[in-house]
Amino acid sequence: MTSIDISNLTKEYGTTRAVDRLTFTVEPGRVTGFLGPNGAGKSTTMRLALGLDRPTSGSATIGGRPYATIEEPLRHVGALLDAQAAHGSRTARNHLSALAVSNRIPARRVDEVLEETGLASVAGRRIKTFSLGMRQRLGIAAALLGDPQVVLLDEPSNGLDPEGIIWIRELLRRLARDGRTVLVSSHLMNETASFADHIVVLGRGRLLADTPMQDFLDAHSHARVRVRTTDPARLRAVLVRKGYEVAQSDDGRWTVDGAQAAEIGALAATEGIPIMELADEQASLEQAYLTLTADDTEFTAASPTTAQEA
Repeated sequence: MTSIDISNLTKEYGTTRAVDRLTFTVEPGRVTGFLGPNGAGKSTTMRLALGLDRPTSGSATIGGRPYATIEEPLRHVGALLDAQAAHGSRTARNHLSALAVSNRIPARRVDEVLEETGLASVAGRRIKTFSLGMRQRLGIAAALLGDPQVVLLDEPSNGLDPEGIIWIRELLRRLARDGRTVLVSSHLMNETASFADHIVVLGRGRLLADTPMQDFLDAHSHARVRVRTTDPARLRAVLVRKGYEVAQSDDGRWTVDGAQAAEIGALAATEGIPIMELADEQASLEQAYLTLTADDTEFTAASPTTAQEA
């Protein structure tokens, strides 16, 4: 089993409790999105899981073992926490080669991950000449070097261009399909929604949600249907007669609160009303996340109104 197990984990820095009795499991075969406002404890939790810091209490294990006890760890766990960590005077190939030698990873893997991350053509360049996006790709190459079963990435899309964002999305999905354990921290809600199967949400160091993505969206969505027809007056009359609340938008679509698309479609079919568009509306991950974390955001900007009133 290659799960990441966080059990009653607590980390205090002086009087600040960065992680507060946190318990969750990241399971193999799916991409787990790790979300939370700034200061929520995501990076601290990942550092504790990787043995870069010691917990005040509780435990963080990978495959049932503390990271520090894993021999040749790059063969088992790949991680990207800081794309700026690589020594700037080394070339990309030399950086990866040093990591490979230290973990008895075959030299051929260096060329394989350089190719996979799109860095083969710049492998001989010094890292200090790399853009942020190129450094991100190098960090991901290092994480993949040992062909690990567990991958932890902190903001992997940071600095990537649109092509790179699509690439990392497909990479994460492929790793999960291969049965690997994948934990990805991100502030990009729409991007996380495109690749995550499961989400863990923190707020002020505490666990706010640990649930499949779709269940999270369903729990924070109000049932509503978007519909468009060539006979809007008749459709509205029928819906009002049946007790639905309806409203028309500027683009000619109607929204029906408290309804599902299947029931509105069946009603329209019974009445012989032609339907051009019919869909359930659901809260986006960003909307659901903001609703959940509204009281757990440490740093918030005042609205213009609030600033003026002050």
